Amino acid sequence: MIFRQLFERESSTYTYLLADVDSKHALLIDPVAGQEAQYLQLLQDFGLQLRYAIDTHVHADHVTALGKLRELTGCESLMGEQSEVACVSRSFADGDHLRLGDIVLQALYTPGHTDDSYSFYCQSANGQRLFSGDTLLIRGSGRTDFQNGDAAQQYQSLQKLLALPEDTLVYPGHDYKGWQVSSIGEEKRFNPRLQVQSQAEYELLMAGLNLPNPAQMDIAVPANRQCGRL
Repeated sequence: MIFRQLFERESSTYTYLLADVDSKHALLIDPVAGQEAQYLQLLQDFGLQLRYAIDTHVHADHVTALGKLRELTGCESLMGEQSEVACVSRSFADGDHLRLGDIVLQALYTPGHTDDSYSFYCQSANGQRLFSGDTLLIRGSGRTDFQNGDAAQQYQSLQKLLALPEDTLVYPGHDYKGWQVSSIGEEKRFNPRLQVQSQAEYELLMAGLNLPNPAQMDIAVPANRQCGRL
């Protein structure tokens, strides 16, 4: 498997490239508008065909590159069925599988940050990886105070992710401190938001965050409901 973790500095967003070595088919998770040239260069360098461009949810902090990548490469654009974004090629649901040769991604519906949030669990010969979107972050979790976010739902989603094998590598949708990867076991032990004793305690913790809105929210959300068209 070819795997790359890419970083967009302005919104601190991670984009992930996965590709099957034999078929040369690739996918991108959470691509960011303005970074298309970088993605295309990487695809060209490895001789890859982009099959899928996927968003984990309707983002509020950056504009997606889903529409532009479909236009440039002919790939399929995909989002979860709860997003109700009409411009995507097709949607996926909880438990669905996306395949690239020997690579299999299982879609896990993990609402709470937003009501359309998904994570992706990947098992391959290279081990187990979780692409956790904005649900589980390294030493944190996604905020739950807009886009129909719900701390109670997120608590349940986190329990779903924490039930995965402890050696599963965790690759989040964002990081603001430069952390690149963690594991389920590591987050269980060290993530301060996971040390609560109950759902009610988690809800209370999240209610007290009092965070400012993302700077691009008013632009990004409507644009991302149109696959990145401003």
